[in-house]
Amino acid sequence: MVFADPGEARARAQGVLDADPSPWRASVAHQVIGIWQRDWGDMKMALRHLRQARDLAARAQAPDREADVLAALGVALVHAGRTRQGLEALERGVTVSSGHTRARVLFRRAYASWVLGRHREALEDVRRAIPVLRQADDVIWTARALTLRATVHLALGAVDRADADFTAAEALWDTTGQDHDKADVVESRGLAAFRQGDIPAALRLMDEAEERYAKLGTPSFMLSIRRCDVLMAAGLAPEALTVADAAIGALDGIGGQSTRKAELLLVAARAARLAGDPHTAIARAALAVRLFAGQRRTWWETHAQLVLLQSRVASGRRSGRLVADAAAVADRLASFGAPAAPEASLLAGRIALGLGWTADAERHLAVAARSRHGGPPLARMTGWAAQALRARAAGSGRGVLEACRRGLDVLDDHRMTLGASELRARATEQGAELAALAQQASLESGGPRRLLTWSERWRATVLTAPPTRPPADPALLGDLTAFREIAARAEEGRRDGRPIPVLEREQRRLEREIRSRTLHLRGAAPGDGDRFEPGRLLERLGEVRLVELAVLDGRVQVLLCGLGRVRRFEAGRLAEAETEAEHVQAGLRRLAHPGAEGRLPVVEAMGRRLEELLLGPAAAHLGSGPVVIVPPGRLHSVPWALLPSLRERVLSVSPSASSWLRARETEPPPGGRHVLVRGPGLATGGAEVSELADRPGSPLLLEEDDARATRVLEELDGAALAHIAAHGTFRADSPLFSSLRMADGPLIVHDFERLDRSPYRIILSCCDTARLASVGADELLGLVTALLPLGTAGVVASSAPVNDAAVVPLMLALHKGLDTGLSLAEALRDARAALPGDALHQATGWAFTAFGAA
Repeated sequence: MVFADPGEARARAQGVLDADPSPWRASVAHQVIGIWQRDWGDMKMALRHLRQARDLAARAQAPDREADVLAALGVALVHAGRTRQGLEALERGVTVSSGHTRARVLFRRAYASWVLGRHREALEDVRRAIPVLRQADDVIWTARALTLRATVHLALGAVDRADADFTAAEALWDTTGQDHDKADVVESRGLAAFRQGDIPAALRLMDEAEERYAKLGTPSFMLSIRRCDVLMAAGLAPEALTVADAAIGALDGIGGQSTRKAELLLVAARAARLAGDPHTAIARAALAVRLFAGQRRTWWETHAQLVLLQSRVASGRRSGRLVADAAAVADRLASFGAPAAPEASLLAGRIALGLGWTADAERHLAVAARSRHGGPPLARMTGWAAQALRARAAGSGRGVLEACRRGLDVLDDHRMTLGASELRARATEQGAELAALAQQASLESGGPRRLLTWSERWRATVLTAPPTRPPADPALLGDLTAFREIAARAEEGRRDGRPIPVLEREQRRLEREIRSRTLHLRGAAPGDGDRFEPGRLLERLGEVRLVELAVLDGRVQVLLCGLGRVRRFEAGRLAEAETEAEHVQAGLRRLAHPGAEGRLPVVEAMGRRLEELLLGPAAAHLGSGPVVIVPPGRLHSVPWALLPSLRERVLSVSPSASSWLRARETEPPPGGRHVLVRGPGLATGGAEVSELADRPGSPLLLEEDDARATRVLEELDGAALAHIAAHGTFRADSPLFSSLRMADGPLIVHDFERLDRSPYRIILSCCDTARLASVGADELLGLVTALLPLGTAGVVASSAPVNDAAVVPLMLALHKGLDTGLSLAEALRDARAALPGDALHQATGWAFTAFGAA
């Protein structure tokens, strides 16, 4: 019962002890309490009860009873880090038992071997146990043994064998009432899905397992470890670090298993390294190494040593000793048959390359490169990265580009299995090194066209296809409605000065639910996609100049496209440009308030400095026609209209050249329907909306109770033009919860992703609607980028706070230009020119940007 209904089993066992039981019955009761404490409570109490159970079994002169307790005690000792004593108890259990009981003891010894990383020994014991358990028609223990064998197969990389055993075990569990074991097999199937590269399925199964454990009231630290692995593979390393550290705190709080603490420290170290925090990674990994060594868990200790070495290299350390240590770790991992062995060989090769040891580097990289032909996507990525470094060391630019192409193709296929735009964006981080190697090789051995091609290869890839949309997910729709209501009540409470901690907690819970459901979505089948071709871009540009900014070794490379050719210019350093852009944003915030006119010359001077850093000599070659800027993700906050050479131009911005091409070729929907939306709480009351509603063409006006999220989404779907005057809120911590305030609460990015087709043109007239979060390799998440893959060809939005009153004449002038047939970029240029020349209105014009090509 302890694995079917743990709480009830513990209570009944205590009831047995309270009734003056015989030694045999008391032994069973103490064993049940000991198992409960071992798996979900205090290890010291677990050992005390299990030792009492052992002594009582001996007094009862029942060898099989004693053997069964010795097996449970042996597992507990191993989990407590007392490996030698644990293995001795298990060995004695095997010796004193026979038949059916011995098979159960062998299963527990196999489990202990798996915990210790001794996978071959685990397989041998579980293979001996399964036939006996089946012959005895012991369904529960047969299912446990199949689940364990599947888990060991996964550790050895035998995914197909694992899947077969999981399927057989699940069929058996369905005939029992063992709810905890059922939850465990769901969790394990999540692990199998992860090993097969299906991250959405892994997240869904692990969430289901967590719900099952919660109903039983039992924590699962193993689930936390596995969830962290999946989160890291999805590019969510900071989130994985938070989960791991929280689990470590909870485990310490109950005095739980030492083995699980070591494993949690290891995943925390990996997460910290991937999150760009090598010093935290070193501290966590070093402690994990010490714990694993004390527990005699060589397999685990070696994996922790790999993370420790990777973290030291990430902190800037390079030495011959590190090469030797990495090579030794690679050899040990290979001897275990561990899938991580190529990572260690890649690390050794990379360090050797940095030291100029080309022969050593070639030897280690050649070993790592073998993984490029098989295994899960990230293992093949490791192999192609090693192959690319080998080619670079050999001076073969063509070889570098071929390896990078093949590696990024693997990651493309992997990304397209992800339905959520957030996961697609974050997954690109895993291809950042390959993309950088290819760009560097293009710069050294090819012309500007090749560099443009590789710059596009890994830029704004999340926009290549819309996120998967569940057409009828009532749970998600219910969560979105509840979130909107709670967020509206919380906002009202803030305005009234009332404390709202309960509402804020519920809002965070609903955010987690919504995000969790969207991360479960699986993408479409992989395909070749629409490959970027410079020739096609140059044909479509006409009189337009497209300026794509690539960053190599921290310096901005300007690729100027137009008049049938691509030219390259070198500008300033990216870090300096980012700092200057932050200063400009601060200046614009000041200018949004009356009385800051004296800051105008300072902000204009910053614009000149930004132009030097971002365009350099290319600014003199822009011609006189329209310009499209394609910046890297880290420069998304630049107000491009402030740059002197762009100030009076027809100017638009696009996340990538491919995105601009798609927008240019997007046809407007039939009917030409226009929608005006006015949200609550605007300082001017959305004054421009009233005037626009009186213009010819009878646009649909949604305001007050009509401006509710569901109605607004219904009318926006397939509109030709939407003008939304509503307070915008950008969420840097969770960009897909950035929102526009409607009458019934926030309209978030997840809402827009449910549209069949977002409006062809959208004008967002309030603050912060164009702010984006840079994630992954060169991806952007936010409201604007959510609209572009859904059918929107052009957006006008603000990347800085603006003065509501000054926005009104800008918006009216913008619509006047659109009425005459101008594009968004043309109309915005003319609208800026029509504004008064004071600092407030000038800053307002610079804050707005036209995105896309409509």
